[in-house]
Amino acid sequence: MGFVDLMTDAGLSMLESWVITRSYVSGYGPSQADVASFKALPGPPKVEKYPHAWRWYKHIASYQSEFSSLPGDPSKAYTTYGPEKSEMTLNPKDAPKETAADEEEDDDLFGSDDESEDEESKKKREENLAAYKKKKEGKTKPAAKSIVTLDVKPWDDETDMKQLEQNLRGIEMDGLTWGASKLVPLAFGIKKLQVNLVVEDEKVSIDELQQQIEGDEDFVQSTDVAAMQKL
Repeated sequence: MGFVDLMTDAGLSMLESWVITRSYVSGYGPSQADVASFKALPGPPKVEKYPHAWRWYKHIASYQSEFSSLPGDPSKAYTTYGPEKSEMTLNPKDAPKETAADEEEDDDLFGSDDESEDEESKKKREENLAAYKKKKEGKTKPAAKSIVTLDVKPWDDETDMKQLEQNLRGIEMDGLTWGASKLVPLAFGIKKLQVNLVVEDEKVSIDELQQQIEGDEDFVQSTDVAAMQKL
């Protein structure tokens, strides 16, 4: 399906939904997918209406001088990128709903609730069903976690990287654990901070974490997800 006209509210809403959990249109780094989508916009989306699309636009704008060298096929139109039809639910009422059939399946494990069954069989079935449901409710799945490597870029070679890292590690979230870090040379004496972290997927949004880090505007120019892996 891909993006629709990004000059319309429908197109901007689709872009907003797409980048809520993503830093880039495709993959974990800037590419021609971002360039094509960026150029399809007449300007930055309204931050009060499309905050995630606005954040993505500002981030990609920082790569404008590198657009021609970014990976990907520059001949592809922006409409070739974005969500497939199966990933979009245009109207929530059209989404499949859970029905009572699920509960009936559990009941079927212990036989039919036929009115003609004798009291003893009925009581035994109800006891088995109650024990099954109690056991089912007591099972807790281990929290899904990911290990992420973030690149944090300063403004210039005069940025105090120790203070930048101190500010970064001062960010606390339930489900976030900071790991090792190192400085990696970029160019012209500028170094980026590369830091590892572990997050609980249901508790921590990488997108929101990046926004918090980039909120330290005196020290941070931008952030990138260099790598991500499920644990």
